[in-house]
Amino acid sequence: MANLPTVLVTGASGRTGQIVYKKLKERSDKFVAKGLVRTPEGKEKIGGEDDVFIGDIRDADSITPAIQGIDALVILTSAVPKMKPGFDPTKGGRPEFIFDDGQYPEQVDWIGQKNQIDAAKAAGVKHIVLVGSMGGTNPDHPLNKLGNGNILIWKRKAEQYLADSGTPYTIIRAGGLLDKEGGARELLVGKDDELLQTDTKTVPRADVAEVCIQALLFEEAKNKAFDLGSKPEGTSSPTNDFKALFSQVTARF
Repeated sequence: MANLPTVLVTGASGRTGQIVYKKLKERSDKFVAKGLVRTPEGKEKIGGEDDVFIGDIRDADSITPAIQGIDALVILTSAVPKMKPGFDPTKGGRPEFIFDDGQYPEQVDWIGQKNQIDAAKAAGVKHIVLVGSMGGTNPDHPLNKLGNGNILIWKRKAEQYLADSGTPYTIIRAGGLLDKEGGARELLVGKDDELLQTDTKTVPRADVAEVCIQALLFEEAKNKAFDLGSKPEGTSSPTNDFKALFSQVTARF
């Protein structure tokens, strides 16, 4: 255990967060893994081990124990819209989405992420990887209408706060997330939502998780922000040189 870096992933019971947590655990030769979840159910869902902390990112004090002693932080927390009850698909139309009280993007994606960044900075964390979303350059993006939550606007505010924090960072703005196998596609980095105009604007969650972990290993990923998409499986060679991938990125935000 020669001074391995301790890495905390937050949102560790979420669909992408749990893949990052699992990958960190599998690479115990490189990392000491920790997870942060919001509920005891979330902790059980990912195995219930002692390295999983329960805390509420909206309450700065409750996440301090998880952040103590870590070297790097991977932020995968996000507000999650719910379908409004009573939608009947047989009647046509679209379901309405809402956020639970206190679980709006402003509280989760802005205040909650700001709390994590502040706590990490105070604890001397050396690298913060933040997973955001493409679409943030367009205030009229349809995702902002969901539950009137302005989710991409609040996410982008947190990204800017991180970029200005003085802590080394990597901001990964993922395209549309696919529940497909990782390691099977050529990954593409872009900027300013340019990939949204192409047919390469989606990316498997497992690949996003892998990029999070690779970002911790390469200086070339630090103090950079990029959009992440992928080519369809089978159309080109899967990405395995992550140093080269990060080297293509020049944008700091």
